[in-house]
Amino acid sequence: MDQERIRNFSIIAHIDHGKSTLADRILELTDAVSSREMREQVLDTMDLERERGITIKAQAVRVHWKGHELNLIDTPGHVDFTYEVSRSLQACEGALLVVDAAQGIEAQTLANAYLAIENDLEIVPVVNKIDLPQADPDGTAAELADLVGESPERVLRISAKTGEGVADVLDAVVERVPAPRGEPDAPARALVFDSSYDQYRGVVAFVRVVDGSFRRRERLRAMAAGTRFEAEELGFFSPTMRPTETLGTGEVGYVITGLKDVSRLRVGDTLTSEERPAEAPLPGYKDVKPMVFAGLYPTDSDDYPELRDALEKLKLNDAALFYEPETSQALGFGFRCGFLGLLHMEIVRERLEREFDLDLLVTAPNVAYRVETPTGETIEVHSPADMPAELERIEEPYINASIIVPKEYVGSVMELCNERRGRYGSLEYLSESRVHLTYELPLAEVVVDFYDQLKSRTRGYASFDYDLAGFREADLARVDILVGGEPVDALSLIVHRADAYERGRALVERLRDEIPRQMFDVAIQAAIGSRVIARETVKARRKDVLAKCYGGDITRKRKLLEKQKAGKRRMKQVGMVEVPQEAFLAVLNLGQEPRR
Repeated sequence: MDQERIRNFSIIAHIDHGKSTLADRILELTDAVSSREMREQVLDTMDLERERGITIKAQAVRVHWKGHELNLIDTPGHVDFTYEVSRSLQACEGALLVVDAAQGIEAQTLANAYLAIENDLEIVPVVNKIDLPQADPDGTAAELADLVGESPERVLRISAKTGEGVADVLDAVVERVPAPRGEPDAPARALVFDSSYDQYRGVVAFVRVVDGSFRRRERLRAMAAGTRFEAEELGFFSPTMRPTETLGTGEVGYVITGLKDVSRLRVGDTLTSEERPAEAPLPGYKDVKPMVFAGLYPTDSDDYPELRDALEKLKLNDAALFYEPETSQALGFGFRCGFLGLLHMEIVRERLEREFDLDLLVTAPNVAYRVETPTGETIEVHSPADMPAELERIEEPYINASIIVPKEYVGSVMELCNERRGRYGSLEYLSESRVHLTYELPLAEVVVDFYDQLKSRTRGYASFDYDLAGFREADLARVDILVGGEPVDALSLIVHRADAYERGRALVERLRDEIPRQMFDVAIQAAIGSRVIARETVKARRKDVLAKCYGGDITRKRKLLEKQKAGKRRMKQVGMVEVPQEAFLAVLNLGQEPRR
């Protein structure tokens, strides 16, 4: 295909503003999918995506429209998957910025618009859901035009559900999005923007060809990793894999490498021809920093090697995942994993359990802290168990939070941010009824249930986005949990000293309800260092030794009770308490009422 007739674009928007539905209509309109195969969320191939109704992985697909080849990439909308969006945008020249006509501009709309501007893309503004009774297409179009610097007349008004105006979107892509700028005669270079693992065919690299062209059975080399392999198959997605003999300049497709070792090719690498190699690689992606850390442990310790292999394969498909081995006295061997947020953590856990048939236990999530030791050395701590006993100062990560909310809920949002140790930034009106608030918040206060609280206090109307603001010094303490006098490292927490008593008390009360009764009393304590700040006792299960004593002398009863007491004292000396999985989950659910 002539380079001038190729258009590469992606669809970006806030959660639930209709990206996947618009992609469905485009596939239908261009006859890429027959009416027999058509279903909702065609590009969302994972079971998890279809169940939750969200996009997790960016998906590429090639369609044809009026003699042009359009390569479309459908991207996720959730803040935890912004990294997927930024990678997809680097493979494009344009972006459709979609906004819900009823909801208006939301936090993720702003974040994605700035991402597209940073990547120097042509933005095509689109107002979707104009068929809804509460829609305000003109008001939303004016807001959107103001954001991207266009006139309101050039904002497209569509309904992705009914298909109204979708043909105009494709025409606008052809007219407004520039053709790829590459050198067809230069040595071949292609950017690996995603990859996956096929059990039979090895690593499958998703590529955007920048210069030159690639042929099937050609010897290729990954420039950063130095890996050499033969291109077993080239092709494109339509939306299923379609093999082809060549991939030309500006095209988006896949390369089947046949590599069985997943570590030999990584996302962001540049592929070139072994025969006529390029001199310099393409600029890759900056490494993403995980924000939230949690321990992943197999419930059966024999599954440890399977968990390691599963994480290796999943990392190929999810470049934002970080993991390193760790051991716990309570849980055995496992991995400390880094995620971009709580939804990302939940999705990774579910994918491991479904795709690799593992049964996992996840510890309480926490963030990375910077600790300065008395010797002047600075270390990064990912787990409460690694926190040194002696330290000079401790810093925690802060975020710049951007919250868009109807004006009647501003008070409750500010109250929530102040409860979470937030520092007020700014307040501006986007329209008569909607306000944009900015706050600086500690990340540790956000990761557990901030988003749930925000949604419940604003009846679901608030939208939330954030980026990392750096580290700030804080007065933090490690709260250790002791069960029967033994510390359980997997239950430790790092909290602000002012909240330590409250969190410790809530946790021991929760554990008292979760840990089953033994034949002896079990003390559950929360402690900072050697100082116990809260205690609860799981009372012993008691056999009724007096069941057969009817009346008679009291000394006979006392003798039986004393005998029972002596036996229990002996048991306590050798007693080991089994802590069930529910107890570890209790740390995650501290915001909820304990079960009685």
